[in-house]
Amino acid sequence: MARIEGGCLCGAVRYRSEAEPAMQVICHCKTCQKNSGSAFSMNVAIPQDSLTTQGDALRSYIDHSGASGQPFYRYYCSSCGSHIYSHGAAYGPVAFIKAGTLDDATWLAPSVHIWVAEKLPWVAIPDGTTQYPGNPS
Repeated sequence: MARIEGGCLCGAVRYRSEAEPAMQVICHCKTCQKNSGSAFSMNVAIPQDSLTTQGDALRSYIDHSGASGQPFYRYYCSSCGSHIYSHGAAYGPVAFIKAGTLDDATWLAPSVHIWVAEKLPWVAIPDGTTQYPGNPS
């Protein structure tokens, strides 16, 4: 994968990264459920310094609900509200792009599920998939 590109629902924000994704992870925590408005959040982890954005300025929300207690910064389009990416000191220099904002998500093959202790009971995880009850150790 040479390039990751995407943007928000209204097109006011675009982003790009030339870095190879470090991980594709599905998070089932209650915060991701609320943030995504769904049963889980699909995230693509990349080096934060590889991510560039264009267009309208992003707004941010500082989330303190995570297990580490450290701030987690969530960035979204100020026009349509699409959540673009997140990062926080607890995860080092990594940005988590919301997979639904990718222009092309057909290459995704998530193999890690985290916070499965908070997974909704009707969500099925394929056999053989790596699972963690909380954050990976």
